[in-house]
Amino acid sequence: MNNPFGEEAPLVEMADFPAWIVQEDDNLLIINKPGWLVCHPSKNGPMSSLVGVVREYTGAEKLHLVARLDRETSGLIIFAKRPSVARKFQMAIQHRIVKKTYLALMEGELTAAIHVDLPIARRRGGPVIVKSEVSYDRSAQSAVTDYQPLIAKNGHTLCRVEPQTGRKHQIRVHAEHLGHRIIGDKIYGPDETLYIEFIEQGWTQRLAAQLPIQRQALHCYRYDFQFPEGSIEFTAPLPEDMLDYCRKHLDVDAGAFI
Repeated sequence: MNNPFGEEAPLVEMADFPAWIVQEDDNLLIINKPGWLVCHPSKNGPMSSLVGVVREYTGAEKLHLVARLDRETSGLIIFAKRPSVARKFQMAIQHRIVKKTYLALMEGELTAAIHVDLPIARRRGGPVIVKSEVSYDRSAQSAVTDYQPLIAKNGHTLCRVEPQTGRKHQIRVHAEHLGHRIIGDKIYGPDETLYIEFIEQGWTQRLAAQLPIQRQALHCYRYDFQFPEGSIEFTAPLPEDMLDYCRKHLDVDAGAFI
């Protein structure tokens, strides 16, 4: 595969796709999405997005994506194979009868759990129009995030993160506000113009000089749905790029702390 963080992300090789499957049955297809792949179809054809690849894999014309992730966030994606199943899981998310857990690598050493309850709004002005911020503007929406450090060492923290609300970029916005930005974040990291440069040119020498990993080190690790008839849990192991970062910078096998 070409560099997935080049100017254009490579097309998915169908032979690679089965390794991403966490679980499959008559109702659900659960995927551990890599951190370079968009969810929704793009102009580059079906093999350029997760939805396109899943359509090719299943042969289904209609797919039900229960919840999406940003391109550079890896981890769990839930596809429902029937509308009734999609509604069940989507309503569980809407009514907050699901616990969602992320794993993040953060700048600095976070030594105690932090509960963040700060509203978020789209930032007014600035070069990156999709950027949000902690705000008390009347357009702001409530946002609550819990950060639980697993290991803090050598100026880095591996953190378990549990968002209690579902605002866009919530974990990343609150992390920036805390002064513990997500490592590798092109928007909420050291220089937001890196995001524009990446969109226009792909991975450049300037990005390499300022970002120690090629994408934001954020991974959707676990869903725990608490249905009346019983709980259903899905887990996606950390991808190799985050595992490798933990070995190099935290001197640990991250699997021992999850």
